[in-house]
Amino acid sequence: MRLSSFLAVFRPALPLILGLSLGCSLSLLMVSWTQGEADDGCGDDLGNGRLFLVGRDSQRESRDQAGEEDFQPRIVPYHKDPNKPHKKVLRTRYIHTELGIRERLLVGVLTSRATLNTLAVAVNRTVAHHFHRTFFFTGLRSPKVPHGMSVVAHGDDRPVWLMYETVRHLHQHYASDYDWFLLAQDDTYMQADRLLELVGHLGTGQDLYMGRAEEFIGGEEKARYCHGGYGYLLSRSLLARLQPHLDTCRNDILSVRPDEWLGRCIIDYLGLSCVEVHQGMNYRYFELGKNADPQREDSLQFRNAFTVHPVSDPNLMYRLHKRFSQIELELTYLHIQQLQTQINNLSELTPEGKAGVTWPVGINSPFKPRTRFEVINWEYFTEEHIYSCVDGSPKCEMRGADRADVDAVLEIAVERLNERYQPQLRFTKRRLLNGYRRFDPTRGMEYVLDLALEAYTQKDHSQVIAKRVNLLRPLSAVEIIPMPYVTEATRVQVILPVTAQDQDFVGNFLDMYVMNTLDARDNVLLTFLFIYDPFDAQRVSQADVFAGIKAMIGEVEKRYGDVKIPWISVKTEVPSQVKLMDIISKKHPVDTLFFLASVWTEVNADFLNRCRMNTISNWQVFFPIHFQEFSPAVMYRDQQPSAASSAFASESLRDGRFDRHVFDEACFYNADYMTARTKMAADLLDNEELLESMDVYDIFVRYSGLHVFRAVEPALIQKYVRRTCNPRFSEDVYHRCVLSNLQGLGSRSHLAMALFEQEQANST
Repeated sequence: MRLSSFLAVFRPALPLILGLSLGCSLSLLMVSWTQGEADDGCGDDLGNGRLFLVGRDSQRESRDQAGEEDFQPRIVPYHKDPNKPHKKVLRTRYIHTELGIRERLLVGVLTSRATLNTLAVAVNRTVAHHFHRTFFFTGLRSPKVPHGMSVVAHGDDRPVWLMYETVRHLHQHYASDYDWFLLAQDDTYMQADRLLELVGHLGTGQDLYMGRAEEFIGGEEKARYCHGGYGYLLSRSLLARLQPHLDTCRNDILSVRPDEWLGRCIIDYLGLSCVEVHQGMNYRYFELGKNADPQREDSLQFRNAFTVHPVSDPNLMYRLHKRFSQIELELTYLHIQQLQTQINNLSELTPEGKAGVTWPVGINSPFKPRTRFEVINWEYFTEEHIYSCVDGSPKCEMRGADRADVDAVLEIAVERLNERYQPQLRFTKRRLLNGYRRFDPTRGMEYVLDLALEAYTQKDHSQVIAKRVNLLRPLSAVEIIPMPYVTEATRVQVILPVTAQDQDFVGNFLDMYVMNTLDARDNVLLTFLFIYDPFDAQRVSQADVFAGIKAMIGEVEKRYGDVKIPWISVKTEVPSQVKLMDIISKKHPVDTLFFLASVWTEVNADFLNRCRMNTISNWQVFFPIHFQEFSPAVMYRDQQPSAASSAFASESLRDGRFDRHVFDEACFYNADYMTARTKMAADLLDNEELLESMDVYDIFVRYSGLHVFRAVEPALIQKYVRRTCNPRFSEDVYHRCVLSNLQGLGSRSHLAMALFEQEQANST
């Protein structure tokens, strides 16, 4: 049996937050539609951006000569005048700014000092997040401004003065950024999606004053003003034409009501009256009665309203929002059913017929792998355990988000069965026999459940039956979360800790660093951190264990005269990451971007740029998962790698794996580390050994509220090396080091072949 898909929002728990910013420059191609020969010269005015207009007589004469071809396009090339001084062109950061693309709607809510913390907060919590920008305009600033609200205080609480200052503020600061402006009072409930749909259907570049039309006091003239309680729309062009007359209106028009004052100003100086219908679009509103209950309102006027007024208290605002959310959800389900019916009806006209309709109707078809490597695996689970664990163990306890997910799916499955078969049958769950799930990137999370159900008839006869059901939790609309702006021009401070056991690998690190950063003139600095144990520290004057590395550093500085590579010497028995970073942090400014590297790291430009882009000050830290090559002794055994495999290795990832057990490499800002380290100080008073049991990754996870971005990094490749695991570290750190060494030997197939060859050799 297949069930209809249930609409639940599914947001994959991915570590990567996109923040796109378009850094490319946009070249605009100027095309001039002219008449005449193709080799006509191009004047300087064209280079300045002017287009020549051809007169009607010349157009008619050219049309007669050209016959059917009225116009011939000609691309005007750009010619740089060598006699004029070159001026640097300042390009905008975003393409939509350069092209003059504006947002559709800005909302201004008129509030007061008395209602700012009540009704205005209710407006902000219900609908403000649906609009691009929402401002709250008040006369006098409240002693305590609500968090998360954009409040503009004009300094005068007179209603007409507040309206005058609000309109002037909108024109002065946002007239060039938005096409439409909606003004409403804080006792108005707004249906945000419908208002956005309304302005989306209205043409821009026209003067429009739209809302609920009201008669002036006396009611003798035909002109109308828009009632402020139901909100009203002002177009950008109307706002621009009204701006020169605002001061005159403030001095000449006497009115107590601010909406009436604005309407009189627009009528007297622009000759426009408030309209409720424009271009076939109606401005729908609803007047809420006294002691009205939103749950009982079911009239067509209420269900279709854009705005509701008056809202007497915040609780009523939230109840209205709940009611309209229910209405929108009902309409959405009805629309989905209608679309599914249409798809089923039209499927008969397709080559596949009814059999070509995918389930659920309207959802993308399942992903079809082209090779066996693209097959999506199913995870097996029961109500207590899951059989595909993160740590690689064959079985682990079902807990946390996985447990909540399975419980919700089982509940929905029984609910959908009852909806389909009632009143003939009623089902209750006995237990889950088998469960399978997989994440399909084209559809969402798919489930196959084998359920043991207790089926009851209308006469209360029961029987236990087994039923298999399929469910799908579809993907919702993908959101791009706004991220702070970052640039690839940031300087990276590379920190390289070196112990006596690691000094044999420093030469390769320096060679890669010189080739990829110094020769390329990248904005990177390197600092060595020499870690002496107590015995080597006592003999440093007689025999320095790091003398060879210091000589190599001197050679690099001699080759590049303007390059200095400093080093810091530290004496410790347990070289904890936190202890080392405490020393480094004090010697650099707070805005320093650190890259904590290891001697096996191959530094390259691609990774450094991702380090800059993925590390955001006061927002996110980056812990890359490097690619670790397998042991050559296991991979090739007694054979040398062929030239073909070496050439292939230079173009893609070599034989190896992403080492998830190592947290040595990290990118973070000094200020973020210092903040997290300060929060850790209280716990150090109770446990002084905490510094040795934690690394930098643990510091950020436990003591900072930042995003800890942990992701695989293909540009960070390390050759195989067997690390020395220090038993004086914490049990967790030591265990991760041992696992890294064991799993880094080779893949299962290579290890199996090595064991097989060894057994063959022993048997002979």
